[in-house]
Amino acid sequence: MSRRALISGAAGFLGSHLVDRLLQDGWHVVGVDNLSSGRLLNLKGARERPEFRFLRADLRRPVRLPSADVIFHLASPASPPQYQMDPIGTLEVNGFGTSQLLANARRDSSRFVLASTSEVYGDPQVHPQPEEYWGHVNPIGLRSCYDEGKRFAEALATAWHRQRGVDVRIARIFNTYGPRMALDDGRVISTFLGQGWKGDPITVQGRGRQTRSFCYVDDLVDGLVRIAEVPPIDGPVNLGDPRGELSVLRLAQLVREMTGGRSQIVFVPRPPDDSEQRRPNIRRARRLLHWAPTTSLPQGLQRTANAVARELQERGLGRGRTNPSRKTPRRKGIR
Repeated sequence: MSRRALISGAAGFLGSHLVDRLLQDGWHVVGVDNLSSGRLLNLKGARERPEFRFLRADLRRPVRLPSADVIFHLASPASPPQYQMDPIGTLEVNGFGTSQLLANARRDSSRFVLASTSEVYGDPQVHPQPEEYWGHVNPIGLRSCYDEGKRFAEALATAWHRQRGVDVRIARIFNTYGPRMALDDGRVISTFLGQGWKGDPITVQGRGRQTRSFCYVDDLVDGLVRIAEVPPIDGPVNLGDPRGELSVLRLAQLVREMTGGRSQIVFVPRPPDDSEQRRPNIRRARRLLHWAPTTSLPQGLQRTANAVARELQERGLGRGRTNPSRKTPRRKGIR
C-alpha cells in the first residue's frame, strides 16, 4: 500500500519540490496551501497526477485535514519581504498552524516533520552553526516574527513529543535555492538572477562582505525525505550545504558573469539584524541520515539561472535566454 503524506505550504518553492519527489517515490500526497506566498504554477505537474490532491486552506484557522503517515509542515512565509508584510500571520501559522498539525499527527499516529530554519540561530556568534548552539536573536526586531515564530514552533513540537508522544523530527533548513523561486520574494539568488538577466543593477546590501553557503533544492528535499524515514530522532538536524561559503559580493559577481555581464553591481543599505555569516555544521545529518549535499554551487546556479531565464521569457521580461551548454563558472573565488 502506498504511503500517504500531507504537505503544508505545498505550493511554495520548497514544498512543491517535495511534492514532486514524493510522487516520484510512489507516495500519495495531499498538498495544503492558502496561496499567500505559494503559486499553483509550482504544482502544475503534480496536479495532473491522480496520486496528488490539492486543498486550499489557511492553517491559521481550524481545518479538517485527511490522515497521513507523515506530515511535512512547511507552511510559512520564508523571505523577509513576505513575512515582514504580514508578521502576525507569520506568527500565527507557526503557532496555531503548527499546533493544529501536531494534533492531527497525534490523532493519526503520524510522523511529524517540522521545517524550521537556520534563522533560529539569528546573527550567530558561533561559526559554523551546530544544533547545540542556542542562537543570538533579536526577539522584537523586524525579523522576529519569523525567527521567533520558528523557535516557538520548535518548542511547541518538542512539547508535543515529550508530553503527548508525537513522533517529531525538526529540520533546520539553511539557505536553499533552485528553480521555482519567486523572483520578487527577496531571496538573494533569485533577486540577483532576475536583475542580471534583465540587465538591471545587481543590488548588494551593505558592502557585501556578509557570507552565506547555499544548498541546491534537490539535495535539501532529499534530506527532508530521509529525516522522515529514519528511526526517531532526538533534537533538530541541520540541513544545508557547508561547502563553498562565499560573500554576497562574490555571489553577485558570479551571477553577473553567468547572465552576460551587462549589469552593474550597486550597493544599497543593509537591513537590520542581517546575519554576518551563515554556514551549517551537518555532522548530525551525516551520522543520522547518511546525508550530505552533492550538487556544487556552479552546477546549481546554472540550473537556476536557466529556469529564471525561461520564466522571464515566458513573462516577456528582460533579455534572459537559456543556454544549457554554457560553461559554469570555475570554482575559483568560491570559498
